[in-house]
Amino acid sequence: MKNLSLVLNIVLLIAVGVLYFLHFGERSANREGEESSAAPGDLKVAYIVSDSVLRKYEYLEVKKKQLEDRTKKLDQEYRTRAQGLQNDINDYQRNVGNLTLSQARAVEEDLNKKRQNLALYEQSLTQEMMDEQTKLNKELYDRVTNYLKKYGQEKGLQLVLKYDDTSDLLFGGNGLDITEEVIKGLNEDYKKETVPADSTKLNK
Repeated sequence: MKNLSLVLNIVLLIAVGVLYFLHFGERSANREGEESSAAPGDLKVAYIVSDSVLRKYEYLEVKKKQLEDRTKKLDQEYRTRAQGLQNDINDYQRNVGNLTLSQARAVEEDLNKKRQNLALYEQSLTQEMMDEQTKLNKELYDRVTNYLKKYGQEKGLQLVLKYDDTSDLLFGGNGLDITEEVIKGLNEDYKKETVPADSTKLNK
């Protein structure tokens, strides 16, 4: 019987947001710049260190914690069901000598159905967590790229690149690094979302 805890931990380790963002991060270029008629010599470029953005973005930290809590809950539900099945198997093994052949077959059929149901339940939980992860990955990508488009417009940038060990950007001068500004802006926008609507009325 497989251990769902291991399966779900593997799901969580498949980069909650990280792999998706790092893989598709090259698209983080400011698409608004495509409308610009700037000559190549006038091209304004900047870059972000994606690892730092992922590590310091408060939205991702909150969502990762929520996903981890959800995983632990599902893991416990699975363990409870698995333990119940194991108890039934143990009871059968202890009492099989007192059962008739037809009774033993009936119990075995019932146990086999329970095993199948448990396996299906495990599959459904794993798929559920993968779907949640995919949803988070998409939300993360959209949030970062949408912010970069807005930031790029404000700063007059035509292109924003990502800088990490997997990117094609081999060198970037410190003057082009907008990582900390982007992190600050992302977190400020996220804090605005989390402020209760009524709190803005307190001092009025």
